[in-house]
Amino acid sequence: MWDFLRNGKLVTLMLGHLTVDSYVGVIPVLYPLLIGRFRLTLATVGLVSLAYSGMAAISQPLFGVIADRFGTRLTGVALAWTALTFALVGFVPSFPLLLVLACASGLGSGAFHPFGALDVRALLPAWRRSFGMSIYVTAGTVGVALGPLIGIGVLALFGIHGTGLLVIPGVVTGAYLLWRMRRGGRLAATAARAAAASTRAVPVFALAMVIGVMMSRSWTVSVFQAFTPTWYRQLGYGPEFYGPLATTLVLASAVGTVGCGSLADRYGRRTVILVTLVLSIPAILLYTMFPGPWAFGSAMLIGVLAASTAPLMLLMAQQLMASRAGLASGLVMGLGFVTGAVGIPINGAIADAVGLQKSLMTHVVLVLATIVIAWFLPTETEMERYSEVVPSATPAIAN
Repeated sequence: MWDFLRNGKLVTLMLGHLTVDSYVGVIPVLYPLLIGRFRLTLATVGLVSLAYSGMAAISQPLFGVIADRFGTRLTGVALAWTALTFALVGFVPSFPLLLVLACASGLGSGAFHPFGALDVRALLPAWRRSFGMSIYVTAGTVGVALGPLIGIGVLALFGIHGTGLLVIPGVVTGAYLLWRMRRGGRLAATAARAAAASTRAVPVFALAMVIGVMMSRSWTVSVFQAFTPTWYRQLGYGPEFYGPLATTLVLASAVGTVGCGSLADRYGRRTVILVTLVLSIPAILLYTMFPGPWAFGSAMLIGVLAASTAPLMLLMAQQLMASRAGLASGLVMGLGFVTGAVGIPINGAIADAVGLQKSLMTHVVLVLATIVIAWFLPTETEMERYSEVVPSATPAIAN
């Protein structure tokens, strides 16, 4: 792990990933304030996440194509745009304008993710890509985890207008990223154009299974992260309880991401994904059936199991579409984002009808369906047929 952390460009990309994903972590903490300010229901407040994550999702394939063709030199600009637009959230006078601003902020996130994933892929040696990509994804997970704590602190001191202060980390980090990666983006683009010369057909069924699992996992993770603060506020707990609980849920996924990446390099990605899916069922039941202080334990289980396979799905998609790795990154992450974004208002509507506890519990059924899909994922032996067409660029852009 320390070998990866000595890679200056990888650490810079990790810092950018942490920063951009911290903004999505702030959104659930805003829910209680937005519900009171605009008189919203659980379903309608979920539209804020839908606007942000939905725009990030649908724009990612487009930005993936741009990255494949023109490179990733504007990764830092995408981060700064996200920060500037998100900072204005606390100042809009109406809910429709809030949704427009959330869409604008999500556009920056949509650009950052395929750009960053393509840069990281070029930095990593093939034999350790599962672990290396897991470390990179973990940085984003840590950002999501820190988001609720940052949001609670800023909102407690300055109210909803405190979002204006959130422009600082994004702009500063974006500027540093733009400077640090000024040559790496061009080299990643050269590798991507070399890969585009491949005429190998894309295995559509295998790719569909990968995307299907990613969409399901994203739905579960997004819903539990989004509604945990609101559910515990309904139960009578204060932000000093549900803020750390939301952070625990996300930080646990960071630990699981690194662990699953290491296990996947040893035992295969399909095996690790299936095991985590099966174990997710008791974890969800424990979390939903037994709320209270002991939920910190079940939140750790959900975080470790539900979010930890995302980098594995990303790498599988990149390998299946090696000639269009940027587009593959945009597709798998974009469709995962949009499913999570759509899932939040869907579960919000279910919660309005039957309560948040039962709404969260429905994800047991979703996990059962996902196990069936994951059974058809390609094994490591099958994935070897789709050998890498892009040699590792680590020697050229490692520092």
